[in-house]
Amino acid sequence: MPPEFPAKVAIVGAGYVGASTAFALLFTPLVKEIVLVDINHARAEGEAMDLAHAATLIRPVKIYAGHASDCAGARIVIFTAGANQRPGETRLELVHRNAAIVKEALPPLLPYCPDALILMVANPVDVLTYVAWKLSGLPENKVLGSGTVLDSARFRHLLSRHLHVDPRNIHAYVIGEHGDTEVPVWSLANVAGIDLADFYLLDGTTEENALREEMSRRVREAAYAIIERKGATAYGVALALSRITESIIRDEKAVLTVSSVIRNLYGIEGEVALSLPCIVGSSGREKILAIPLGSEELAALQHSAATLQETIAGLNL
Repeated sequence: MPPEFPAKVAIVGAGYVGASTAFALLFTPLVKEIVLVDINHARAEGEAMDLAHAATLIRPVKIYAGHASDCAGARIVIFTAGANQRPGETRLELVHRNAAIVKEALPPLLPYCPDALILMVANPVDVLTYVAWKLSGLPENKVLGSGTVLDSARFRHLLSRHLHVDPRNIHAYVIGEHGDTEVPVWSLANVAGIDLADFYLLDGTTEENALREEMSRRVREAAYAIIERKGATAYGVALALSRITESIIRDEKAVLTVSSVIRNLYGIEGEVALSLPCIVGSSGREKILAIPLGSEELAALQHSAATLQETIAGLNL
């Protein structure tokens, strides 16, 4: 049975992403209560005060700073706490610092909200999704990562700019790692059901490998470009998290490229957390969609999984 809403959401980490996510959630009627938990409690209090004032201009939302015990009754725990990615630093290079934060901050919350879904955001999100799954003891469907939901949005954004089409009418996914080995699935990208090759012909334009490679690079390196200019990314991931949250609370069965633990799919042996198109509803990840991949895309996905598995093995979980 779908859970009742509006619901309570706990956000762990009151930095750029946590605060931006709370702000995004103010605009959905599905959330009635937001608790911010941060090791810097004063920071969480300041953000909660500012957000509460903003909520007065939208609709009644209870928002406050709290501790682990205040997460009781939360439908979703959104975990954003972690060190920021530095200019030029890869997401995987963050792994030991942020894995330590997850190990310290997540377990104290679990006794208070044993039925909550965990939504991991801190980077490297795929590795930390796996860490959260291991620490929590929850089933795989209840521990998700924001994954490549934002990367897929970036992919559609670039295609929409190039094709002069509303991005909402473009279907295109990025799968694998949320990071340097991510895989844009060009073979399935389409506009209103028309594959790109046919759409280009209808539009009187042509596509070359060089353009695809350039777009793929820009999607993959988008966060680096933003971090270099403003120090952190926040708004895109905040709305991605709001979208995932809505699908869970409203039991929408939306297809989203969230990160989750998989086993023995696409020729990938063993366990790993990475992003694939999934049906997301009230119980979390309800189904993984086995989308057809071209041979090069399959090889790239397998390489992405191997890279993540190597990183996970280095954590000695």
